[in-house]
Amino acid sequence: MQAPHLWCSSVDKVTNLRITSSEVLPSPVELCGAISRTASQNSLVREARNSLHALIKGEDRRLLAVVGPCSIHDLSSCREYAERFAGLAKELKDRLMLTMRVYFEKPRTTVGWKGLIMDPQLNGSCDIPEGLRIARKFLGEVLDLGIPTATELLDPITPQYIADSLCWSAIGARTSESQTHRQMASGLSMPVGFKNATAGDLKAAVNGIIAATKSQTFLGITEDGRASAVTTGGNPDCQLILRGGSNGPNYSAEHVKAAEEALVAANAPVSIMVDCSHANSEKDPSLQPAVLDNVLEQIQNGADCIHAVMIESHLNSGNQSFPRPLDELEYGVSITDGCIDWDTTEACLRRAADVVDKARFS
Repeated sequence: MQAPHLWCSSVDKVTNLRITSSEVLPSPVELCGAISRTASQNSLVREARNSLHALIKGEDRRLLAVVGPCSIHDLSSCREYAERFAGLAKELKDRLMLTMRVYFEKPRTTVGWKGLIMDPQLNGSCDIPEGLRIARKFLGEVLDLGIPTATELLDPITPQYIADSLCWSAIGARTSESQTHRQMASGLSMPVGFKNATAGDLKAAVNGIIAATKSQTFLGITEDGRASAVTTGGNPDCQLILRGGSNGPNYSAEHVKAAEEALVAANAPVSIMVDCSHANSEKDPSLQPAVLDNVLEQIQNGADCIHAVMIESHLNSGNQSFPRPLDELEYGVSITDGCIDWDTTEACLRRAADVVDKARFS
């Protein structure tokens, strides 16, 4: 008897009916080998993760500040930002652990630009292999400046390509409830922050933290790109990120206290980050300094559970509409969420360092 064909004829085909193209990516080991990390870069990542572990445990009394552009879209302006950031980070290192936002993936409520990894040319061509190469190279540049790196991990395959270059990562408001992302977080080698849901409730993020601290087994890929069953040991370094929601901001002392109590009740790590942007600033970047000032007042009053803040910042303030012709884009201005400018950022961080110095080191 003749063996059946492994592939169906076009008449019988029932799979991939809506797939218009499929491009093979380089395997993680190929890309990481082509753009390798130096010994000094690895050392910085390792030391930064160790510091963050101590900070989350309350052993390091500094304040973590994850600061930078909403998204990386123009490498030239982001290099300039990183150079300025490096100088300030070195100056304030005894009181603040400044970590730069290097965000390459952007979640979309419906449709829109998905970030530099997915569309590095900003023209809809979606050259993902090139996006991964650009992301890995730029992370190396930031590390070479002595700056710890932070990003939001959206696609569960992405960490295989860039995780060795990350010191901290976030699970976003839209994905904190996702089992896939909770499992991924349980295996990440760096600390992870879970944002509260877009509606503002904490349950999804707290449950995400509980899941991420436990061992998980799930479908993944190996370094050479093969499908695999991955088992993790759990990630003990998790934070709850308060970013506000559709019901309003949630950075007040009352909200922080409720978040602390929720983490204690869940027997989860009690480490809170306040996101000064998004719903906490009512999507008005000019309100971010006021949010930060409120948080700093709480720190002055003894809120030891607040270990971190997040600020969206770029060279220039605001944002600009996109898509549009690339030659019309304004230099150093976000094409996603609005940001505060560099001068405002520097003033905010110096103020934060002064408050932390008096509240936690005097």
